[in-house]
Amino acid sequence: MSDTTASESRFDRFFVTRPDTFDLENKYTEAALERHKREGLELAVRARWIAMALTGVLLIFLNPHWEVLWYHFILLLICANGWLIRRAGRVGQSRVELLLIFVDLLIMTLGMIVPNPFSDDVRPLAMQYRFDNFQYFFIILAAGTLAYSWRTVIAIGSWTAGVWTAGWIIAWWVATPIPGISEKVAEALSGYPDVAELMDPNSFRPNLRIQQIVVFVMVAVTLGVSMRRLNRLLMTNAGLERERANLSRYFSPNVVDELSQNDEPLKQVRKEDVAVLFIDIVGFTKYAAGRDPYEVIEVLRGFHARMETEVFRHHGTLDKYLGDGLMATFGTPVPTPLDASNAVACARDMVTVIDRWNVDRRRAGESEINVGIGVHYGSVVLGDIGANRLEFAVIGDAVNVAAKLEALTRDFQARVVISDAVRGQLQAEGFSPSDLMAGFEKHESHIVRGVERPMDVWVMPG
Repeated sequence: MSDTTASESRFDRFFVTRPDTFDLENKYTEAALERHKREGLELAVRARWIAMALTGVLLIFLNPHWEVLWYHFILLLICANGWLIRRAGRVGQSRVELLLIFVDLLIMTLGMIVPNPFSDDVRPLAMQYRFDNFQYFFIILAAGTLAYSWRTVIAIGSWTAGVWTAGWIIAWWVATPIPGISEKVAEALSGYPDVAELMDPNSFRPNLRIQQIVVFVMVAVTLGVSMRRLNRLLMTNAGLERERANLSRYFSPNVVDELSQNDEPLKQVRKEDVAVLFIDIVGFTKYAAGRDPYEVIEVLRGFHARMETEVFRHHGTLDKYLGDGLMATFGTPVPTPLDASNAVACARDMVTVIDRWNVDRRRAGESEINVGIGVHYGSVVLGDIGANRLEFAVIGDAVNVAAKLEALTRDFQARVVISDAVRGQLQAEGFSPSDLMAGFEKHESHIVRGVERPMDVWVMPG
């Protein structure tokens, strides 16, 4: 290791500054948390300014003399340093920021123990410690919790302990006590040594100084641990919300609730019988030609939103958008006893929704939207595909057949084409085909392009 690297490593260990790390698959979540921390830093600086202003007013009340200007000067230095921290701040990851935090504590310590140059009062240096000024360090610590990492909060506690301890020890070493006053106090309070120690103006009362430091460090450590737990909780919740949001893009709300309670249910590759539905807009290429792109996008958004709603309302899964269409499955990721009937009901309601939309479009002077829908029931393979970016995939002959049936709607000038396999599954699910397939016409042994054998299909005329 080079000297420079070793020096930087020692620097990091001293300042306890390594940023919090999280095992995240989605870096956007971490970026969002860092953005909120940055906003917290802004809030911390503003809170510091407000606290210093209130402290300045309080000091005037406690000491209504010109000598209070010395302490106002200290408060102004702290406010100015807060502005510098905001400029350099990267939420516990900037060495300049950490140095400025250290300067904060140094300014406060010197301001509390250095004799007031504007005061004519001659008092022992030890008397500076009799005004309970140490409690103002808690303002810096509390403000720090709004923005800094848990490591930096603990660092503030440890640095404060070190600076304050060094300050009173140096003051005790260089202080010039008032001659004879300690003896006179002891003589006046003979028999009461504890009271004499308390009243002696030359005493630095080391036991009280140590008590202050110990309590402050305990508070800082407690806040740091709490912040660490809060950060982990936020990251965990953010990850869960991200996963739930991703699921809600594809699955109906009730399926999302079920998946949220299971451990990795989508990663098990398996074979299932499901219903597959394809729908797209007939003649969309011709419709879009020459139109304003924004108008075309708005039509697609309206179409997808309406069709997505119907898929989810019928307990289906939105597999993917296909430009001017979409693919939906019924029976994924978990099969149900009503997959085929849900698919047929969804297809019928999609037609109804399109009809209603067309009524509104005609009133607005817009052209109608025509759709073609194909539905098939059969065997598919389910599972995640991809390496780093996973996608839940439905693969198999049933998918291909459903897509071919949707294309077949052009040949029949029909709105919906359903395979005979779907009709058979309706009976297996306990439904009378005449209920859900009213208005469908049967075409026997029809040749479907891309399908090896002729099929019996059921057609809903346009």
